[in-house]
Amino acid sequence: MNFELESLSKEELIELKGDVEKALKTIDTRRRAEAKRAAEQAAKEFGFSLEEIVASTEKKGSKGAPKYANPNDPEQTWTGRGRKPNWVVAALEDGKSMDDLAL
Repeated sequence: MNFELESLSKEELIELKGDVEKALKTIDTRRRAEAKRAAEQAAKEFGFSLEEIVASTEKKGSKGAPKYANPNDPEQTWTGRGRKPNWVVAALEDGKSMDDLAL
């Protein structure tokens, strides 16, 4: 399909751009639906539903056992992984050590 884009007005080009974006979204939606049907069929061949397979692969379990607790609010705990919670930062700034916060 060849278009003489130079011969189109700005308004016509904007309309064409919108039509192209809609067409691309439609293609993506259709392909997603086709992929889902194929995945459902593959799961069915093994005796499962797609929902059963997806649910069984979701992460389960905790993020780890807490190692530190806020002395002012023992409900606030931290595993020691990742970014320090604000209460840990504040306690360290107040001169406490990590040993002071340990469980």
